[in-house]
Amino acid sequence: MTTTTTGSLAFDRIGMVFPDGTEAIRSVSFTVDRGEFVTVVGPSGCGKSTLLKIASGLLDPTSGAVVVDRDRLGYVFQDATLLPWRTVRRNVELLAELHGLPAKERHRLAADAIQMVGLEGFENHYPKSLSGGMRMRCSLARTLTLSPPVFLFDEPFGAVDEITREHLNEETQRLFQAEGFAGLFITHSISEAVFLSTRVLVMSARPGVLVAEFEIPFDYPRTPDLRFEPEFAKLSGEVSHALRGGHT
Repeated sequence: MTTTTTGSLAFDRIGMVFPDGTEAIRSVSFTVDRGEFVTVVGPSGCGKSTLLKIASGLLDPTSGAVVVDRDRLGYVFQDATLLPWRTVRRNVELLAELHGLPAKERHRLAADAIQMVGLEGFENHYPKSLSGGMRMRCSLARTLTLSPPVFLFDEPFGAVDEITREHLNEETQRLFQAEGFAGLFITHSISEAVFLSTRVLVMSARPGVLVAEFEIPFDYPRTPDLRFEPEFAKLSGEVSHALRGGHT
């Protein structure tokens, strides 16, 4: 069952059993309000990405309910999913075009989003000429054109190198500060989770259940040097301990 609300996302006792009998998720409940950035970490196959697919409507849960407004839901995939025959500008305009916005409005929104992600000067380039990090920036810009109140991120930076990933982390937190959306982020990187989030949730191995929750105390904006602070290392270690099954 799915209902809608404005600017927030809630999972209420979500369960997911696939047709082959695999139980992916068992009774998962949590909320993400506007102005919160929540990251879920867990072992491969624990149902992290399945949660995003349920939130977006790509999958229907076998039990429980989702509360979310899908009218302007933002979704950034593991791959940038750009159309190779469209320039950066035309890729960024795509969602606004599909929503029927007039051309003048699409152009304005795309220009603003391109500026926000730092792709000025590349508007007429095609995806094949962009680096992996630039393609992900283009993907972010495309979603930003609709100013989504809820933003879903499915391991979007897993395929880029570590330096590019850190830069994209900084871009993402800057966008979060500017837009104030409700963000739900999936990653395998504990450091990335702690750096970006207001809360980190830890899931168990399949069937995925929530086993730990961590409030992240660091103020925004967060600089790259935060990763070398003792408190950051301590908190990352606690998340890692929970991920290995050492939760209490």
